[in-house]
Amino acid sequence: MLGDCHIHMILDGVYYRAAIDHHKEKPDEGLIRQRLSDYAARGITYLRDGGDAWGVGLLASKLAAEYGITYRTPAFNICRAGHYGCFIGKGFSDFSEYKALVGEVRSLGGHFIKIMVSGLMDFDRFGVITDTPCSYELCHDMIAYAHDRGLAVMAHANGDEAVSDALRAGVDSIEHGAYLSDETLHLLAETEAVWVPTAVTIANLIGEGRFPDAVLAPLLELHLGNVSKAASFGAKLALGTDAGAYAVYHGEAVAQEACLLRNAIGNGADEILRQGERSIQEKF
Repeated sequence: MLGDCHIHMILDGVYYRAAIDHHKEKPDEGLIRQRLSDYAARGITYLRDGGDAWGVGLLASKLAAEYGITYRTPAFNICRAGHYGCFIGKGFSDFSEYKALVGEVRSLGGHFIKIMVSGLMDFDRFGVITDTPCSYELCHDMIAYAHDRGLAVMAHANGDEAVSDALRAGVDSIEHGAYLSDETLHLLAETEAVWVPTAVTIANLIGEGRFPDAVLAPLLELHLGNVSKAASFGAKLALGTDAGAYAVYHGEAVAQEACLLRNAIGNGADEILRQGERSIQEKF
């Protein structure tokens, strides 16, 4: 069974603010155990968290072995102050603050660094990303600093510029990766980075009424077309659901994402995804 290389244990797929509030005073161990038990019952033995500032993923990583699960977390994501990601992670205003946050991740027992180099897909407007990407220079320096301390780097990145910059800067995995050009897909194949496309975050919105299907349907078609191209170019791909995002539910989303990726990749999809997951396990 394939694992899930991108989840958010703190979130519930319904409403992010209420889900975060539920854990703010203290991580809900009972709920975490319930989710870990469900993952184990589905045969899922590897989980990689996207991090949170309240210790939910860290507690899950301590409990997971009881359920036969290898669980990796960055402790919390690191973002530019005032930019996307600060609602769930920790922000920095200058590079000395970034260094301090990397040190905090290590002291808390985080397994890797997660950086936010762009915003989200704007599901109301095709082709639009909700925030400006960070500069190539900052992206490079963040990744290099983490690597120098023996920590792999997971990058939340959407938009061709953000993903291309992160790849050229030596990132270890790309999360989401909307709107990629063929040039960037070839660059992905030339690097050791793994792409976790989280297609279910788009697919599960279709028909929900929250965003226009006239935007979502072509976005999903483009995204899965890029998955197909990336596989044909020889890029590394891994299954990750972004579980906890709106309409993406823990456990059940794995089969949904697997179906989407298998259809996009075609023959040999499971082996391609297993190889990508193995690469992630080796790095993270």
